[in-house]
Amino acid sequence: MSVEPLNWGRGSTQRSVLPSSVAVVNNDGQRWSVAARTAEVQAIQHALREPGSVGVALTGARGMGKSSLARMAVAGLGPDVHTVQFRSNLAGSRTPYGCLSFLLARLPAAAMASPTAILQGITSLIRQDSAGRDCVITLDSAADIDDMSAGVLLNILLTGTARIVAIAPETGALPADFHWLLGERRLTEVRLENLTEQQTRQVLVSMLGHRVASSLVRTYHSMVGGNPQLLRALVAEQLQCGNLVLSDAVWTLQDKVVLSGATSLEDIVRSRWARERPECREVIEMLACSRRVPLVKLTDLFGADVIADMEDAGELTVGTSDARWVTLRAQYLGEVVRSWLSIARQRELRGRLLDGREPVISAMSAEDLLDFAAWTRECEADLEPRLAVAAAGAAVQLFDPRFALSCLEDLQPSDPEWITGQRYKAEAYLLLDLPDRAWAALETISSKQLQALPPVEQALLTGTRCRVMAWLPEHAGRVPEVLQETRLRLGINDDGTCGVPWPSPLAVAAHRLSLSGFEYKAFTGDFASMVPDLERAADPQVTTDPWFRMQASIILMTALSITGREVDALELMRATGGHLTDVGHAPGLRESYALHRFHVLLLAGQWRRCLEVASPGSDRAVFVLPQHAALPELLTGISYVYAGRGAEALDPLLSAIAQLEPRPGNHMLREACAAIALAYAQQGNAVESRSYLDRLEELSGPCPFTARCVIEFCSLLAARWLGDPSAAEKLEASAREDMAKGRYTRAGISLLAATVNGTDRQFALMEEASHHRQGPLAEVSRLVAVGSRTGDAKVLLEAAEHAAGLELDAVEARCAALALDFARQSGDTMSARTAQGRLDRVSGHLAALPIVPRNGNPLLTGRERQVARLALGGASNREIAEEMGVSVRTVEGHLYQVFTKLGVTSRGDLPGLI
Repeated sequence: MSVEPLNWGRGSTQRSVLPSSVAVVNNDGQRWSVAARTAEVQAIQHALREPGSVGVALTGARGMGKSSLARMAVAGLGPDVHTVQFRSNLAGSRTPYGCLSFLLARLPAAAMASPTAILQGITSLIRQDSAGRDCVITLDSAADIDDMSAGVLLNILLTGTARIVAIAPETGALPADFHWLLGERRLTEVRLENLTEQQTRQVLVSMLGHRVASSLVRTYHSMVGGNPQLLRALVAEQLQCGNLVLSDAVWTLQDKVVLSGATSLEDIVRSRWARERPECREVIEMLACSRRVPLVKLTDLFGADVIADMEDAGELTVGTSDARWVTLRAQYLGEVVRSWLSIARQRELRGRLLDGREPVISAMSAEDLLDFAAWTRECEADLEPRLAVAAAGAAVQLFDPRFALSCLEDLQPSDPEWITGQRYKAEAYLLLDLPDRAWAALETISSKQLQALPPVEQALLTGTRCRVMAWLPEHAGRVPEVLQETRLRLGINDDGTCGVPWPSPLAVAAHRLSLSGFEYKAFTGDFASMVPDLERAADPQVTTDPWFRMQASIILMTALSITGREVDALELMRATGGHLTDVGHAPGLRESYALHRFHVLLLAGQWRRCLEVASPGSDRAVFVLPQHAALPELLTGISYVYAGRGAEALDPLLSAIAQLEPRPGNHMLREACAAIALAYAQQGNAVESRSYLDRLEELSGPCPFTARCVIEFCSLLAARWLGDPSAAEKLEASAREDMAKGRYTRAGISLLAATVNGTDRQFALMEEASHHRQGPLAEVSRLVAVGSRTGDAKVLLEAAEHAAGLELDAVEARCAALALDFARQSGDTMSARTAQGRLDRVSGHLAALPIVPRNGNPLLTGRERQVARLALGGASNREIAEEMGVSVRTVEGHLYQVFTKLGVTSRGDLPGLI
């Protein structure tokens, strides 16, 4: 059954789940995968048209969509090509002429007398059916063809009667008669590999008919490894269970992918399962339950030969770490097999792996703890409180708050680990944007219990309490007081010293409390006051604790970039990135560094490098939290709107909003709404821009200062693009507040946005802010301020050159437009020509110019522009008149108007102005 892709309106905010009775994915193979196989289709068609070629050997593993691709490629040759399809199977391989049986039935009795007669008869039939047209044979399952059929086909090819597309898993599986054709390069191999992630996206868009969230693409591609058949089955299952939903015309996941009960995918797995040896099945069952096992342990259990064979067959992946972790290459296989296994069987496998010994928590990584806890819960075995709390902590570190909460369900106040469990519970609720619940979990801990804790535990609990309080307006102001109370109780000085060296517990606690103070000041935007303390904490000569030093360095990066020291921030960013491994395996550290790095680059105007940060690496893990899944697209969209490229920002921002929409309390949704409002404004779409500004007004709540910067800047700049007269005033007021608090970089960026058509007073303020800053963007601000205030075209052209180096098209266009006006006013023809040429070039990248020259090209009429272009091409007045069908006097009149409007006196001044 085939159904047209569903077509919900783009502007809808409805979250729709496909009814189970509707099948978006039909059963005729992978016709959608062809959308991502353009190169392979072209290669097949080229080989079928190539002189001297007899056709193509189309190879690839099961599920690659070989048959569908062959049909599509042959159909694309047009109606003038006659096509014949042969299909063989295992039974046919044992029968002479098995795949040609339907042609044998058409032969007269005389043509059945001998193999030669049969060969000639079938060849004649094909020629007769072709009726003089070219003929292409598609041979499906060529590996199962019998020798007699192979001989007939070889004769058909060599006599030029037809060409062939022979489908097989490998060239070695083709009939022996075909091998020499490959060797002579008369038969061309086209190999189908697994889809790349980009091809997976193309297939999903083709299947579903709308935009597809990047997180969905990553998740599905990771699970099926780029196999089109498995991808089709997975999409069908996810539609049926309602986890694949359409929100704001973007397909996204509602929750984590769970494959238990998956029917069509399970059928594929069972087919594969039937071909596995019993010992391989046991390995798959073990890895399905445990997720991963050290290579040494797995070979002890099942034998080195079995593991080596499975690795060679591509069923297992062996890691490169010291433990050499072994995992199933196909993630979906483990998910489905695990859903088959009974509780008794899972317990049996667990007992065999543990061999009566419980794991040592201190020797387990965060990933080990999660895997062990998950398997224990699936076995319905008891999870000891110490393991439950350790697993919850690991889940929080790896951004899986729901699993953390599930691990803590059975923890009792009488358990020694209960207070630590409550701390992890609060951290989990905070990850879920539920600060009220987080606070409620912490409130169950009495002050007496808190004071009885060791110093490090007190510091950790205080840090969690402060992070939660920052998100609660009624408690946020008490954070410094809470930190000070804990310092006094533990005997730690105000400057964070405690009289004992690291790694003593009291020194560790002191560092934790200092870090909590830094985090709170960063949350509220109080950067300037903590820069000296951060610099001491990040100094290896002062701080010997590598973890604390690295955390302080990461916060210092952002503090320097916001307070005007952009170049220093970039240098620290590079140095910090090179020392991340000094801390060892610290879950969450790289994610934190990446976010701070993004904001450092954004404030420095290096939006291209921001895109690199926003794009996850090839070794990424699939994000667990929906809001984290939307983060790469949100950061990509923000990068583009800061660069003035609203058109490129729309797709990632629409996708991010679709994923964030069900979580209106998350500040990332506010960032996305503000950014997309600016993107639409930059495109000149006032209606959509205002709709997202209105949506932004409906959202509220606390958020980190860096997020607030994005929200306020994008929303105010969008309003300015839409002509709101108060937007520039608000940007200026924000800049003055930032300068008073030492946040010179943000002030300079706000003033750059506010001073389009600005006043001398505003330009003087922008120049003052730029003197407190570093780097190319600061220089752009200074030059724009000076050039605009003095009317100096050359200074503005210099600013345009700096903006071009940063690829800030809107800023470059603004500088060029102002330079053009000032140059014409002063009679500086050379500068006017340079400015016009720059403006013409950059305007092609912009839907609307931030400033239109007062005497610019838009004032030329269509006739004047036509005359000017012909004159620029070297045509004489008479030639122009003949070309346009007017008199020479009319041409002279038009040229006079062109010279007057452009401020030039001759044709020689026109280059660069038209």
